[in-house]
Amino acid sequence: MNIPLVRNNSDTLGIIASSLCLVHCLATPFLFLAHTGLIISEGTHPIWWKSLDFIFLGLSFMAIRRSSKTTSKPKMKYAFWISWLLLFVIVINEKLSMFPIPEETIYLASSLLVVLHVYNLKYCQCEQECCKH
Repeated sequence: MNIPLVRNNSDTLGIIASSLCLVHCLATPFLFLAHTGLIISEGTHPIWWKSLDFIFLGLSFMAIRRSSKTTSKPKMKYAFWISWLLLFVIVINEKLSMFPIPEETIYLASSLLVVLHVYNLKYCQCEQECCKH
């Protein structure tokens, strides 16, 4: 997949996607608390709001895929993928209610991805030609 934004700025995309994911997770309780009557009468969250989780996961996947190819530190690849897998498991668990996981873990996972992308952008840039493809 050769999307220019991902190819040239995968860490920036990752920071934006993970930050928006974090804001989405933090805002959800407040937005639906404000519309309690609407939720009680409908009994569910809007489909478009639920789909944002998967949009953020997809954007994060693309950013991590590219960042893990271009990072200069091999351990960052593992950190990226383990963090993304953690976020993925938390989101899927939230949708399917398989295990009782505290809500705060999603904040930890998305914050960790933001920190990893910032660190990678600042300290792990690969300047060799093999990283540019």
